[in-house]
Amino acid sequence: MYFKRLEELRIDHDMTQQEVAELLGCQREVYRRYEKGTRTIPVDFLIKLADLYKVSVDYILERE
Repeated sequence: MYFKRLEELRIDHDMTQQEVAELLGCQREVYRRYEKGTRTIPVDFLIKLADLYKVSVDYILERE
């Protein structure tokens, strides 16, 4: 599933995919796949990203 808000939030916070990947403890390519929706993002990473960007998980999942 593709979550366009992941990329939008990262760009709005002036972060690179590499920086976010390092915060999550994964490789940049793995994070890129999360952004593009070709790999399922683990719940714990989703929570970390919501905390990082100070938004709800529902916002990232576009459920609001």
